Amino acid sequence: MNEHVQETGYRGKWLILSHAFNMDGRAASQTITDKIPFLRQMGVVPIVVSAQTGTLDTVVEHHQVPAIAPSGLKFDMRHILRKHLRNPVAFKIAKGVVSLALLPFYLLERAFIHLESQWSWFVLAYVRGARLIAQHRPVLVYSTGGANSAHFAGYLLARRFRLPWLAELHDPMIHGEWRNSRMAYRWAAYLERNICRHASAAWWFTEMALARARERNPELGCRGHMIIPGVGAPDFQGATYRKRDKLHFAHCGSLAETRNFAVFIEALHGVLESHPQYRDKVQIDVFSSRLDPVSRAALARFPLPGIVMEHGRLETDPVTGKSGRQQVLEAMRRTDVLVLLHGSDPFCEEYIPSKLFEYLWSKRPVLGLIWRNPQLERILTERGHRAVNSLDVPALTACLLELFICWEADALTDTEHPAPFTVQDAVTRIVSLADDLQR
Repeated sequence: MNEHVQETGYRGKWLILSHAFNMDGRAASQTITDKIPFLRQMGVVPIVVSAQTGTLDTVVEHHQVPAIAPSGLKFDMRHILRKHLRNPVAFKIAKGVVSLALLPFYLLERAFIHLESQWSWFVLAYVRGARLIAQHRPVLVYSTGGANSAHFAGYLLARRFRLPWLAELHDPMIHGEWRNSRMAYRWAAYLERNICRHASAAWWFTEMALARARERNPELGCRGHMIIPGVGAPDFQGATYRKRDKLHFAHCGSLAETRNFAVFIEALHGVLESHPQYRDKVQIDVFSSRLDPVSRAALARFPLPGIVMEHGRLETDPVTGKSGRQQVLEAMRRTDVLVLLHGSDPFCEEYIPSKLFEYLWSKRPVLGLIWRNPQLERILTERGHRAVNSLDVPALTACLLELFICWEADALTDTEHPAPFTVQDAVTRIVSLADDLQR
């Protein structure tokens, strides 16, 4: 009970299964990695099992194990190489060599198994977890997404050793119209059913995700909860907002065909057609990704010459020493309006982008393009931000025009009451659930 005994008391060792632990810039990592200091403050001794894709932790006991299937090895190696090879040419060559070596085995796997690439990680996670349980005698098993295989390993370990099991689901495992493949759907439904039947406590990140999981699995009952994860207060290193010669919209995070700039591009094009005085006074900054094919197609139909700036994934600045993540955080603080792209498919009804929580900490105005998610709309509007239907071009056009007018009047100031969601609040609830299990 030495350094781990805190003012709230010693709560024992927790075995934490997280595929993405300590992966810089990855939402699935941030959700659990940020919790560790607060868990330790509350008397928990974390023992973590993760994939090899993240950085080996030097504070808590951390074990890294690989997937065993070719798809998982390919995924892991891509991230491991990116972590160690900063030279883009060297990275591409090494990635090509690894992909070529794995190709025959990868094709064989895909011919029979149609699951997410991390599906096989549970095997060695279970083996290592079993050894750690025998060695450390933890009081519970805590599995956390994104990779669903973490939950399967958690289920197997909890059942074998008769331990309480906490399950944290980042995204809904299944939803109304999700049918990527019959095998993947059945596998996800099987995992969700096991969580709802056997987890001592489980939580989802949105009200709708919890409600629909409970509809599919009524036996979940009162063991199901909704806990918004939040994020720790980012270090913006003194970056402050100042109005510049252009109205800057910024998007930080990944883009995909289901989460794209198409409607935003069309709406902004409409504003500039009717108000040409703004053509040289606006810029869209895209950080951490490149435009997806849908956004590029929209840009071809509704040209915005010189307006869209693709910054891509930022690497560590050799001059300042600032990481890519730090550079993006500072860009967030300096931008005029942060754009939250939610998507427009049924999945969005049960999903809140994790980037929202960093946006709220930045205190900058947020424009959310939201699809059928009253909880997300409420979070934004209650804090003085803007929420527009993600497919409503006229409504977005009107909103963008309003933002131009506010910008001209120097009225896009910091929000006075950001009311961010904190990791500490989430951890307090989780520890309370664990305490209830041990009474």
